[in-house]
This record gives sequence, C-alpha cells and structure tokens, in this order.
Amino acid sequence: MKFVILFCLLAMSFAAPQEDAQIIRDDRVDNGDGSFSYSFAADNGLEMEVEGTPGSEGQSNMRGYYLLPLESGGFARVDFVADEAGFQPQSDLLPTPHPLPEHVHELLRIAEEQRAQGITFE
Repeated sequence: MKFVILFCLLAMSFAAPQEDAQIIRDDRVDNGDGSFSYSFAADNGLEMEVEGTPGSEGQSNMRGYYLLPLESGGFARVDFVADEAGFQPQSDLLPTPHPLPEHVHELLRIAEEQRAQGITFE
C-alpha cells in the first residue's frame, strides 16, 4: 500500500505544473514475459528508472530509483526494491533508528552465552 501511495505522490509531482520542463529521456521496454524496464528524465532534474521481473507470488518484483526535489534546490536519490517482502526504500532522507547503547550490546552478548550454555529463565 505504501508503494502505491508513494508512486501516486510521485506521479502527482510529475503532473504538477513545472517550469516548462522538457522530457529528455522516456524509454520503455515490455519483454512480454512479465519483465519490463522504464526510465524517465526531464531537463529540470526529475529522474526515475525501474526494472521489473515476475515474482514468485504473482506480483511484479521491481528494483530502481527516483530523484526527489529538495527545498534547498538539489535532489535526493531514493533506491528501492519492491518484492515479496514489500516496498523497501533506501535513502539518506529516511530516518534510521538510534544506535543501541554499548551496555545493550553487552547484555545481548551475555544472553547469547547463556542460551548456548542451556540456561533459561521462566
């Protein structure tokens, strides 16, 4: 669902009035076996490339990237994979969890040692 919403928002950004943006690349390939690829670029910096293959559960597995305009005037790249595991974006824009404190790593190590020794707690 997030994947659909994201692409709808991206499509809206392409459909929004631009400053006379010209398409400089629009390549589309459908191999007829469920695999495909497409790439799009405009002279204002917007860009997207996607490759797709048939998935094991009837879905299309996709891998690619798109560029998002930043308020500062530049662009941010979002690489993604969409497959059986869902939509998995990777970008510096996305929040990341805080690193675990050192004492938590030590507690995890101790717990793993105890499990290996057969020690359990009820």
